[in-house]
Amino acid sequence: MMISTPPDSEERPPTDAACGRAHFLQVFLSQRSQMEALVSRRVGCRATAADLVQDLFLRFWRRPLVQVEELSTYLLRCAGNIAIDHLRSEGARSRSSEGWLPKQQDNQGSEPQAALEAGNDLRHVEAALRSLPERTRQIFLLNRIHGRKYAQIAKAMGLSQSAVEKHMMRALEACKASLREPPPPRTPGKAP
Repeated sequence: MMISTPPDSEERPPTDAACGRAHFLQVFLSQRSQMEALVSRRVGCRATAADLVQDLFLRFWRRPLVQVEELSTYLLRCAGNIAIDHLRSEGARSRSSEGWLPKQQDNQGSEPQAALEAGNDLRHVEAALRSLPERTRQIFLLNRIHGRKYAQIAKAMGLSQSAVEKHMMRALEACKASLREPPPPRTPGKAP
């Protein structure tokens, strides 16, 4: 007795999309080390470069394939662009956080006084952070203490990156404001 297979289960020839994805994967993997080296030179960190190249792969993998003449050259150009985008976003982030801590002054003779003032500033910032809404405080701590990127925080918390940026701006502004406020008057005889 001969068993026949229904026409639906027969092997079909690979589609153009499947061939295109296979070609993309082959070219991407062959160019990966070059892309990571290029990005690493621009951003100054191998781990960040590997993350950015992985992000680039995911961007391409999730969208329909684009037909280009020379895919390897296109991927290298995209890797260079993603490094520039990363540096721009890091620059914007650092500019937004500049000034929330006072600049150190060169006062050789007043080191104990400077240490006392720094301790007071730290207490003011901690109080400002405690007064923030829980979500804003959590986003601030994830970014500034745990080193998470805005995109990682957004994904983990189910928010948009824009929302994360707004929470960070609120937290940074609260920290800046706490340093601008004059310290509360001291009551004689009471410890701070």
